[in-house]
This record gives sequence, C-alpha cells and structure tokens, in this order.
Amino acid sequence: MKIKDRPEFVNKAAVFTLDEGSLVSEAITTMSDRNIGSVVIVDADRKVKGIFTERDVLRRVLARKLDPSSTTLSAVMTPDPLSASPDDEVVDWLRMMSNERFRHLPIIDQDRRLITVMSQGDFVSYTWPDLLDRLRAKATETIKGPGSPLIILVAGIMLYSLLMVVALKYL
Repeated sequence: MKIKDRPEFVNKAAVFTLDEGSLVSEAITTMSDRNIGSVVIVDADRKVKGIFTERDVLRRVLARKLDPSSTTLSAVMTPDPLSASPDDEVVDWLRMMSNERFRHLPIIDQDRRLITVMSQGDFVSYTWPDLLDRLRAKATETIKGPGSPLIILVAGIMLYSLLMVVALKYL
C-alpha cells in the first residue's frame, strides 16, 4: 500500500513547522502543548531543512546542557532527514524506520516541499489488520486439505492412543 492511500495521510492535521533560526524553547513548548513528537524545519518555500524531535531534546539539548531559550534549532536539529514520497510503499518505510531507529518521516513532493509527517504509529495501524488477515488466511489454509500438518498431527495422536490401549490390554 502506498503512503498516499493511508487514511492517516489524508486526514493528518497541519504539520508544525519552524525555521532554522527559531529557538528550541519555542519548539519544545509547542510540541508539549500539541502533544506532538517532532517539528519539521523548513525554509520560506516549505522545503525540508531538518527535523527536531523529542530525542533531540534529550541528546542534543539537555545532555549538552544547552539553554533552550538561547539555542536555535539549526544547532540541534537533524539536518536533511530521510524523507518519503506519497507514492512510496508503507511497508518499505516501516522497515526502514525500524532498522534506522527513527519515528517521524517527512513526506515531501518532488520539489522537496513538505506535505505532511507520518509517524511510525501511523504505519503500525496499517500493519496490525494486515497481519491478522494474513494469520487468519494461513490458519484456514493449514487446516484444509488431506495433507495438512494439523490433520496429520490429530491422526498421529489418535493412532498412538489406540496403540497404547491395545498394548496395555495385552501386557
């Protein structure tokens, strides 16, 4: 499934963006107030320059004992983050996000202008129903058919039980 086909893509709220010169304190306050995990840093044309996440607050601001009131986002953002196209496959990006250990993915157009941000949670909501459907289909497939492992197992248990009854009777 393509990213653009996800209901989360279509129904996303407007992305919170700031420019490189904005202060970390503004980003943190707004992230907290809106209960969001990232701010996308864009230029005047909405081209993605970087991303600032909760992890950046911990590692690049607090761990370095920087003052959020005087530190600009350009000093602590992740520059040029990985970004996806609306036509990219959800599963490919979910795998990449998991392997590379990041949770926020800017979705951009062909000119690198920001469209929205998808989170790992947005993608996981896709995979659970798909996974359950696959398990259901596999279970149905396994139970059907004369050579299925389930039928062989049940027949083996019945045969073993019958042999045990016969053996115990004559011992």
